[in-house]
Amino acid sequence: MKKAAPIYVTQPYLPPLAEFMPYLEQIWDNKVLTNGGPFHQQLEQALCEYLGVEHLALFSNGTLALMTALQALRITGEVITTPYSFVATSHSMLWNGIKPVFTDIDPATFNLDPARIEAAITPQTTAIMPVHCYGYPCDVDAIQKIADNYNLKVIYDAAHAFGVKVDGNSLLNFGDLSVLSFHATKVFNTFEGGAIICKDATTKTRIDRLKNFGFVNETTVVAPGINGKMSEINAAFGLLQLQHIDQALQRRQAIDRAYRAGLAGIPGLQVPGAPAATDCNYSYFPILIGPEYALSRDGLYDALKQQEIYARRYFYPLITDFPMYRSLPSAHADNLPMATIAAAQVLCLPIYPNLSDDDVQRIIALCRKPV
Repeated sequence: MKKAAPIYVTQPYLPPLAEFMPYLEQIWDNKVLTNGGPFHQQLEQALCEYLGVEHLALFSNGTLALMTALQALRITGEVITTPYSFVATSHSMLWNGIKPVFTDIDPATFNLDPARIEAAITPQTTAIMPVHCYGYPCDVDAIQKIADNYNLKVIYDAAHAFGVKVDGNSLLNFGDLSVLSFHATKVFNTFEGGAIICKDATTKTRIDRLKNFGFVNETTVVAPGINGKMSEINAAFGLLQLQHIDQALQRRQAIDRAYRAGLAGIPGLQVPGAPAATDCNYSYFPILIGPEYALSRDGLYDALKQQEIYARRYFYPLITDFPMYRSLPSAHADNLPMATIAAAQVLCLPIYPNLSDDDVQRIIALCRKPV
């Protein structure tokens, strides 16, 4: 009997290679590889139309986009953020000489809890950087109200939130800036890539200059910029991906529904509810493993791993557990009870367009009877 192939928590969606070859031929013909070439310009416009946003600046990756977003709004001092995210969220602050201040999450959404934000504001606070964790929308209205009251900027780490809508409006239109990741693991990928979404042409111009060393023209540099430009090959791949994205999202939705049906009613295993009035992108499938379940969270993680099913403990450890953050007063576990519980209980199951129905059912069966 043929051994089953390993199943990872995600797998990049790759369109047929033959469909990509004409793009490569155009790049070889025109010999423009970077610096805002034709595919770069086409992808920015196409993404604006698809996502329903006004202005979008492409980047070579999402981390550089986060770092540049902070630069673009001239953020200094302290920024309130979440401990429950990938480390790039807070690393982008340290690279800018900014002190992250961590506050707890809402256990229902895994997102920054607005009720905890005000107590963390000091005279040094200049911004809030929430994360739309798993693509679940933050409480954008409550966060914006706090930001307006205290004259703070809001930069959303929207790495998980490609294509997500709330009441028919793009989630990326909230806050001052939103930052996307197009990493290989994301719903929409350009191999590596990212983007900043902004609301006006002036900010877009500043962002575009910052990602190209601060150049205005051949001889004028107006800011200490960085090299964050997306290449033509990445942009071309993004244009091709856009032709397949709706199909990929439909398949993700089908897998999400199968999981929800198959995992219902298991003692100690909780499937977080889908957000209300939200068009989701089904980028992750988190479950919570409580004390009534047959195994611990790590026990289920290991049981699946023994069957070469590689789920992930997203996010574990918390950002605040890493050495460059743990000494901060806001990083203490007593300040973050909900995030601490989530990090100990969450397991993200495999979900990606090419995951077969048989494999989905095998994962469900193992979760229902792990021992």
